[in-house]
Amino acid sequence: MEKFTTLTGVAAPMPIVNVDTDMIIPKQFLKTIKRTGLGTALFHEMRTHEDGSENTEFVLNQPAYRNAQILVAGDNFGCGSSREHAPWALLDYGIRCVISTSFADIFYNNCFKNGILPIVVSQEELDKLMDDARRGANATLTVDLEAQEIKGPDGGVITFDIDPHRKHCLLNGLDDIGLTMEKAPSIDSFESKLGEARPWV
Repeated sequence: MEKFTTLTGVAAPMPIVNVDTDMIIPKQFLKTIKRTGLGTALFHEMRTHEDGSENTEFVLNQPAYRNAQILVAGDNFGCGSSREHAPWALLDYGIRCVISTSFADIFYNNCFKNGILPIVVSQEELDKLMDDARRGANATLTVDLEAQEIKGPDGGVITFDIDPHRKHCLLNGLDDIGLTMEKAPSIDSFESKLGEARPWV
């Protein structure tokens, strides 16, 4: 998993509440178990018209936001079914951070396991960040995970809370497998001693 330390990137405003996982990645794209290739289907029903043409009014289709790495979203982001494809699609598109006033629990947990930083802020803080994000090409935010700060284009700073263990995992690029591999010496030592004590096992 890629480490998350400091991210400076364009922030796209998505002031929509209750964006569910089917809106993030529709069910017809769930046939794969690969984590790559899903970015093209991200927000498919909002990004494209029924005839397959691009919806130029959707925020990520607008020139200023095509390379956005941060999403400033409405309340209860990631609700709905527990599909891990949702953070896979966001990450494959290039989104590394989502900021909202609240997230669905399963989506929130899945973000950390896939290298995406979900940040919870107050409504007042979200309103300020949403205003920053509406600046188009100048909508650049800096997210510093170590300092737990979001810096706006005008120099304003918003601090955020994060679980220390999850922070450690993101800073070091550790998913569940990576956490297990950190214990490899202890595991090897245990197995060696077990083999000596119980050779029949």
